[in-house]
Amino acid sequence: MKLLLDQEKFDFVIQRLAQQLIENHPDFVNCVLIGIQPRGIFLANRIVAQIKYDFKIVVPYGKLDITFHRDDIHSQNNMLIPNQTDIDFSIDGKQVILIDDVLYTGRTIRSALDALVDFGRPDKVELMALIDRRYSREFPIQADYIGLRVDSIFSQKVKVFWKENDKKDEVVLIDNH
Repeated sequence: MKLLLDQEKFDFVIQRLAQQLIENHPDFVNCVLIGIQPRGIFLANRIVAQIKYDFKIVVPYGKLDITFHRDDIHSQNNMLIPNQTDIDFSIDGKQVILIDDVLYTGRTIRSALDALVDFGRPDKVELMALIDRRYSREFPIQADYIGLRVDSIFSQKVKVFWKENDKKDEVVLIDNH
């Protein structure tokens, strides 16, 4: 197991991602953030809180469940339990920033894009990921905002620990040999 982000670096990455959003969307007019359930909402919650704390801006924020838009829903051996979608605003004509913790094959983001159109037609969609596992895409998807790029092989796994769920903030690379 290799430590990629400890608590201090983890906090720094969150602050940097929030700063990058502000640079590209100074007043967040016509812009919304949407966290992808289940683990993308941890990052989204932190980004929303950081923007509010640092810049005194309240950003429209929603949570998107993609369970029934997944392309592997019928091939799962275990029963998938859907999470709650909470988007109480229109995304028509908005700039949407989708947020997830790890960008790996791109399948989750593809599912999120499918689910997103149920809520309207955005003007533009951007993607934020805490971790980008490059060289592993199955779909031509890339993030606009990246906390950390990780080069890993197929047998390795990136695990993100969140205080809210795991009692600590850190990112590790695990060898599954």
